[in-house]
Amino acid sequence: MKGDVRFPAEFEPHLGTLMIWPERPGSWGKDTSGAERAFADVIAGILRDENLYLIVSPGKKEYVFDKISSVSKDTDRLFIIEAETDDSWARDTGPTFVKDGSGKRIAVNWTFNAWGGDYDGLYAEWDRDNEVAKLFASYLGDEVCDAEPFVLEGGSIHTDGEGTLMVTESCLLSKGRNPDLSKEEIENTLNKFLGIEKVLWLPRGIYMDETNEHVDNVCAFIRPGEAVLAWTDNKEDPQYELSKADLDYLENETDAKGRKVKVHKLPIPDVPVCCTQEDIDNYIFEPGEDEREEGERLAASYVNFYFANGKALIPQFGGVNKESDERAVNILKELLPDKEVVPVDARAILLGGGNIHCITQQIPMI
Repeated sequence: MKGDVRFPAEFEPHLGTLMIWPERPGSWGKDTSGAERAFADVIAGILRDENLYLIVSPGKKEYVFDKISSVSKDTDRLFIIEAETDDSWARDTGPTFVKDGSGKRIAVNWTFNAWGGDYDGLYAEWDRDNEVAKLFASYLGDEVCDAEPFVLEGGSIHTDGEGTLMVTESCLLSKGRNPDLSKEEIENTLNKFLGIEKVLWLPRGIYMDETNEHVDNVCAFIRPGEAVLAWTDNKEDPQYELSKADLDYLENETDAKGRKVKVHKLPIPDVPVCCTQEDIDNYIFEPGEDEREEGERLAASYVNFYFANGKALIPQFGGVNKESDERAVNILKELLPDKEVVPVDARAILLGGGNIHCITQQIPMI
C-alpha cells in the first residue's frame, strides 16, 4: 500500500455488504431457523439498495437462495460465494476497506484470533475465519494490504470518515490481542493502515459483551462530529458506570478536525435481555467454545445498527422491551432524517453474541 489512505465512514455510499450465513451450532443452535429468519430480514433490507455478498458453506447455495428469495425480490443483487468459515461475524473476519488517494479501494487484512486467542478467545479453532478477509478481497479483485500479525476485529473500530477513529481501551488493550504492543504502538498501527489522524480511546463498552467490549456496540458515529452512545439512567444497572465513563471521556475530547463530538444518548433496553432455558437447550457447544447459562445477560444495544445505502437497520428485541424498541426507533428517526430507519427482529442474532452491525461489513463504492 503506497501513499495516504482514508477509512470511509459506514454512512458513505456502498457498493454492497458482506455477510456470512449462520450455521455454527454453538452460536445459532442446532435449530438455526430463528437466526436464518433474522439474517434473511437483514439481507432483504440491504438488497433493496445495494449488492449483498454472502458466504455460504459448499453445497448450501440453493438452500440459502431459496430462504432469501422468500423475503426479497431483489436477488439480482445477491452474490453467493461458497467457502468454509468457522462462524458468521463478517464485521470481524472480513476485510476493512480503505481508499487510496486515487480513490482505489484496498482491503486491509488483520489477524483474527476469535476475540482473544488462547488467552480468552471464544472458540478453539479459527483458521478458516482468519482467511475470510483475503478470500473475499480476492473475489472482488481488490488489492490486499496485509496487517498481520496485528490482531484486530472490524467491530472494534468505528470511523467518522474524516480521520477520527473510536475504539475501547477494554478491547484493544486486552491481553488476548496484541499484548506486546503499547497503547502508542497500537495507535501508530491504526494510523498506518487506516490513515487515521486521531484515535478516541473510550474506556468501556457494553456490560457482558464477550468481545472485550467492542466499540460498535456502545458508540457509533452517525455523521462527522456526531455520535450515538448506549445509555441508561438507571444507576443500579452495571451499564450506567460504563456509559458514564465514555460520556465523560467524550465530553473532554475533540475529534481529528478539532470539533467537540456531539453525543446523543440511545438508551439500552429497559429490561435486560437474557438467555432462557429454551435458548440454552438449542446450543451445541464444541470443546473449547465459550458456553452460555440460563439467565445470562446478553449485550443488547440499539447502537449495534447498520448503515446501508439510504437506511439504517435497527435491532429490536421484542417481548417486554417493545416500548424500548419503539423508543430507539423514534430517536434514530429524529437523528437520521435523511435515512429510512428499518426495525429488524434481531434477538436471534443477539443469541449468537452480537447483532446487526456485527454480521455486516460495508464495501465502499469506488
